[in-house]
Amino acid sequence: MSSKKTFSRRDFLKGSLFASSGLVAANLFSFMEYRRARAQEGDRLRAAMSSAGLAGTWNAQGQEAALRWGELLGVDITWFDGEFDPAIQRGKIDQMATETWDFVAMQPGAIGTLVEPVQAMIDAGIPVIDMDTLIAPLDQLQTMGVVTLIAPNNVFMSESVVNKLVEKMGGAGKIAHIGGAPGHTGAQARGQGFLNVVARYPDIEVVDDQPADWDVAKAAALTESVLNSHPDIKGIFADNDDMALAARQAVENAGLGDQVFVGGVDAMTPAIQAVADGKLVATARNSATRIHGWAVIAGAYAASVGIEKARQDIPFFVLADGPAIYGDIDNNPDLAAEPWKLNNYGLSPAAGLIWAEEQLVF
Repeated sequence: MSSKKTFSRRDFLKGSLFASSGLVAANLFSFMEYRRARAQEGDRLRAAMSSAGLAGTWNAQGQEAALRWGELLGVDITWFDGEFDPAIQRGKIDQMATETWDFVAMQPGAIGTLVEPVQAMIDAGIPVIDMDTLIAPLDQLQTMGVVTLIAPNNVFMSESVVNKLVEKMGGAGKIAHIGGAPGHTGAQARGQGFLNVVARYPDIEVVDDQPADWDVAKAAALTESVLNSHPDIKGIFADNDDMALAARQAVENAGLGDQVFVGGVDAMTPAIQAVADGKLVATARNSATRIHGWAVIAGAYAASVGIEKARQDIPFFVLADGPAIYGDIDNNPDLAAEPWKLNNYGLSPAAGLIWAEEQLVF
């Protein structure tokens, strides 16, 4: 006779798990134990997830994290790739809405394009988790009945990077902005952060501000164009690291690597290394691992306790926070004997952040 402990849904609800509000750490471990026991007994959850486009490294990393969490929690995940095309993603979400799922989670490629099929799934009792960007305007999102929005502070990330770019530029000179997809609310917020910073510097001139739709080839072409038009440009901010690294390569190809400072957002591992190597001025972490992983946790929880209880227990907005990452090292010799007074103990954070990201926890 097996002595293996198993949990019923009733035991799960009666226990201390999620007895208080929010996804607290001790309760997460209990929930994982419950879900693993249920999965071993054949009670696996069936979920659907979608991201704007798996061709982007951020989205691909998010998928990896989601699938890992799915393995831990006994969730079989079917992925619907938006292919960085809102019309294609809409067609796939329409398909998703014709099936029954224990929960769904998605990152829309553009605001407003997925409302009807998402509302149909919510009305059918399927918990929906919004990841990273808005499915609909915020007030409408709440009215629709979405369980939670898990997202970063895009304005903070953008401002943090652009502030460092402007500092490197000496507060003066020409700068360009390479945007993401125009309908993507994360890109809209990053564009706003860019404008917030440059507006404070009368000697900064924005010479170009165009979307590249997360496409590295478009980002490279836009960079080449602006370098041709403004060979004295000093700064380029791109809405994600993939585009920033493409812009940086174009800058180096033009022989302007020492003149033009480049920064991006997402803090993907190649970008963190590029910051450490002095290729990028800065990046900021938009944690694909947290956003996608937490979405699986929240969705599996909602599927286990019911959508109404999930809405009570999980806050409507969950911030997936992350730091800005600069290459500067605080090596003040006067504090060498007291390194705890230095930023990051006077050490580079790059290797540690890359390690944590590769373990899908950062």
